[in-house]
Amino acid sequence: MTNTQIGLLAGLLLGIAGVVGGFGGFVVALVLGAIGLLAGRWLDGGLDLTELSERSGLTGRGSDRVR
Repeated sequence: MTNTQIGLLAGLLLGIAGVVGGFGGFVVALVLGAIGLLAGRWLDGGLDLTELSERSGLTGRGSDRVR
């Protein structure tokens, strides 16, 4: 089992534990599952956050803006 799968499973289990019922519980489980999936991908090395921040311009690197 990879870290991605473990992260997804952990997020879904936390979502189920926090479920109070109805559509709100579904949304909580979905959001926590997505967070667990992203954390697992990051631990597996499948998600490069530095590349995403450079693309968004948050770091100031890789941008052609003149200040």
